[in-house]
Amino acid sequence: MKIPEDGYLLRIFIGESDIDGGRPLYEVIVQEAKTAGLAGATVLRGSMGFGANSRLHTAKILRLSEDLPVVIEIVDSKEKINQFIDRIDGRITEGLITLEKVRVIKYRSNQN
Repeated sequence: MKIPEDGYLLRIFIGESDIDGGRPLYEVIVQEAKTAGLAGATVLRGSMGFGANSRLHTAKILRLSEDLPVVIEIVDSKEKINQFIDRIDGRITEGLITLEKVRVIKYRSNQN
């Protein structure tokens, strides 16, 4: 699979307790990205953050949160990313979606 040098980075900010169909939403989104044939996806778990409702989520020892921030990052072509956004838009009821242009330096697999 090849990604154009002028790629796009999709970032989806949600909470780790967000659910879709009984499964964690971040898992559903990553599986949808794989099914859609996107180049790859990475889920990052944040240790602290807040969103539109201004409720603070933190992983501090004395104040363990069960809803830490999660960021899903996906890089691919603009066309594939836009199609994917349309595909998952209804699943994200709370959160933030951003898109930015990126320069892809290398995308390799040791299976090639």
